[in-house]
Amino acid sequence: MLPPLRDRRVCIVGYGSQGRAQALNLRDSGVDVVVGLRAGSAGVAKAREDGVATQPIGEAVVEADAIALLTPDSAHEEVVRGVVNPAAKRGAAVVFAHGYSITFGGVAPREDLQRLLVAPKAIGPELRRLYVEGRGAAALIAAEPGDLDLANAYAVALGCGRAVVLESSFREETETDLFGEQAVLCGGMPALVVASFDTLVEAGYSPEAAWFECLFEVRLIAEMMIQHGVAGMVERISDTAKFGAMEAGEALVGQPTKAKLRELLHEIQSGRFAERYESERSGGSVRTRTWLQTLREARIQAAHEALAKRMGLPAAAAATAEPSARQSAPSGEA
Repeated sequence: MLPPLRDRRVCIVGYGSQGRAQALNLRDSGVDVVVGLRAGSAGVAKAREDGVATQPIGEAVVEADAIALLTPDSAHEEVVRGVVNPAAKRGAAVVFAHGYSITFGGVAPREDLQRLLVAPKAIGPELRRLYVEGRGAAALIAAEPGDLDLANAYAVALGCGRAVVLESSFREETETDLFGEQAVLCGGMPALVVASFDTLVEAGYSPEAAWFECLFEVRLIAEMMIQHGVAGMVERISDTAKFGAMEAGEALVGQPTKAKLRELLHEIQSGRFAERYESERSGGSVRTRTWLQTLREARIQAAHEALAKRMGLPAAAAATAEPSARQSAPSGEA
């Protein structure tokens, strides 16, 4: 354990997928960890089953040197205003796994409290799995204001030092995370997959063939890009794929698309995306739920479920509050 964490107690607020992973990784790295939960939370039994100490959230915060907020971002303001600011010891560190609530959410820890960012680039179960295997997920860290060495020690105790820990900022982590979600990971790529699948099916090709070409093989190409880079991936595909990729890539992602990407980034940087999100959330997320229902009813989902069953792929798990493929905004219970 690095010196900045030695003889310090960490309170994990929330015991969802990210909270559980961080609590277990910290504990197994020798850190003094307690999980703070509200009375009646389902996380209490889960934490005790894992052998992790629990306390009522107020008591846990009072005794902690570092308080990690691993509840959904939407709960941060309530936890900080109602528990952390009244109860935290002077100079304690408040640790965020995502910068959204500080950058756009109006969350304001007391002036004497440190604000640390430790953002693993992995969802909770992946963060835990990598740690158990002796590996780690990359992480971005920041201290604004606060002790950057403490943020680094926290990341190392999560196992992130086995990969890479990079200094960033709350704003950079937030804006790049939102942009990556919208432009590629959760917006652009799934929309392109669905549109391409529909194009083939509407042209008379079988849903099975379309599913394999437009969805299943995404994993192969993604793994090749991660391992070898974009150029390295292209070097390893067929000559027809190279030529087609060159022509189609330029046609699909030309100046109009690049202009839209710049527009997306500006909407994030200006705070307008956050304003629209808060309006949607305060209205019950009606548009989001309607959109999700259209995805459930899409032809590609029916093809996926049929083929996944025939191929023995893992069954889909129940949806969680974890919104990001990397992890970025952890879910939990308080």
